[in-house]
Amino acid sequence: MGGEVVERRDAAESRRRILAAARRLFGECGVDAVSMHEVGRAAGVGQGTLYRRFGHKGDLCAALLGEEIEVLMREVQAREESELALERLGWLLDRISVFNEENGALLGGMRNAGDEERRVEMYRNPFYAWLRATVRGMLDRAVEEDEISGLDAEHIADVLLAALNIDLYFYQRRELGMDRERIVASLNQLLDGLRA
Repeated sequence: MGGEVVERRDAAESRRRILAAARRLFGECGVDAVSMHEVGRAAGVGQGTLYRRFGHKGDLCAALLGEEIEVLMREVQAREESELALERLGWLLDRISVFNEENGALLGGMRNAGDEERRVEMYRNPFYAWLRATVRGMLDRAVEEDEISGLDAEHIADVLLAALNIDLYFYQRRELGMDRERIVASLNQLLDGLRA
C-alpha cells in the first residue's frame, strides 16, 4: 500500500514537471518548434514516462489548457438563467473568440498533433463535447421559449462552433485581416437571422 502512494506521488510529480517544462518551452520557442523529446529532456523524465502520460503533443497542449477551460466553464455556469438564450449564446461565442486569442498556440498544437485520425480527435475531446452540448442547449432553450423557430440544433451547434475553429479563426484574423469584433458581430448577425 505504501508503494502505491509513493508511485502516485512520483507520477504526479512527473506530470507536474512535464507540464512546467512544456509551458516554459512553448512560451520561449512556440508550440510548433518544440518536440516531445525536448519536453521530456527539459522535464528530466524518460521518453517512456513522457509518452505514458501524454501520447502526443496534442495531449500535452490539452492538459495545459485545462485550467483555462475550467475558468471558461465556470463563467458559463455563472451566467444568469433569466437572460434570453440567444443573448447567452452570443456572449458565449464572443467568449470563445477571446479564448482563441489567449490560447491559440495550444489549440493549434492540439489540432496539429498528428495524423488524420488525431485531427478529428479534437471533436471527441471533453472540451468540445461540453461546448457543443452547451451551444445545443442554448439553441434548444431558444426554440422552447419561441425566440427562434424549430431548427436542427445538433447541426447548427457544430456550424456555429466551426466558425470559431482555431484554423479558420486565425486564417480570418491573420490572412484576411479581420478583427475579433468583426468575427463576433457576424456570428451575432447569424443569430439574429435565426430569430422567430
